[in-house]
Amino acid sequence: MLTAKQHDLLLFINKRLSETGISPSFDEMKDALGLASKSGIHRLITALEERGFIRRLAHRARALEVVKLPEDMQIKEQTSAEITNFKPDFTSSLPEPANSVDVPLLGSIAAGTPIEAISHETARVAAPADMIGRGEHFALTIAGDSMIDAGILDGDTVIIRRADTAQNGDIIVALVDDEEATLKRLRKKNGSVALEAANPEYETRIFGPDRVKVQGTLVGLVRRYH
Repeated sequence: MLTAKQHDLLLFINKRLSETGISPSFDEMKDALGLASKSGIHRLITALEERGFIRRLAHRARALEVVKLPEDMQIKEQTSAEITNFKPDFTSSLPEPANSVDVPLLGSIAAGTPIEAISHETARVAAPADMIGRGEHFALTIAGDSMIDAGILDGDTVIIRRADTAQNGDIIVALVDDEEATLKRLRKKNGSVALEAANPEYETRIFGPDRVKVQGTLVGLVRRYH
């Protein structure tokens, strides 16, 4: 039997994984549950793990997998694979060919120190069809660890919807000074643009609005397990 807070947190984690394929950060979980500090989230995560509802993935900071859901959270239309949202969204080998879409891989992008923007197709990546919506999409390989608290790891392949605008808080591909590309969370305030890492070891970088161009927004990622 779960407490109300445990139930709400499990629902939030499952919903986020289903929508984006990325585990919510502890800050996002804290805000969603209206808690004052992340220590409460740590206790709830531990409780859910001990009860067998979630699993922390080894060597992946704050990456979570939903193992099962209480009966009152089951949705009739969901299959068992859809309930375990983390794996179908992250692992390109799971979908059948008819349920996948090939998108162009445009090279690597730094999730830590920005690198020169890459715009030429180097390969094709099979992404789950339900991850791809309207518009043009492309893939990039992550190099770096600055987004690990958002569940984005070095070597992951992110799926990006091409766009030149984004909402505050979106994870975006940002082009800085027309020559460097980086994957960061977008924050806008008082006419400035902040590119925010999801790793406390990296500082938030702040720019004037004319120095940063949005190239696309994150819709999911593909992870291969070896």
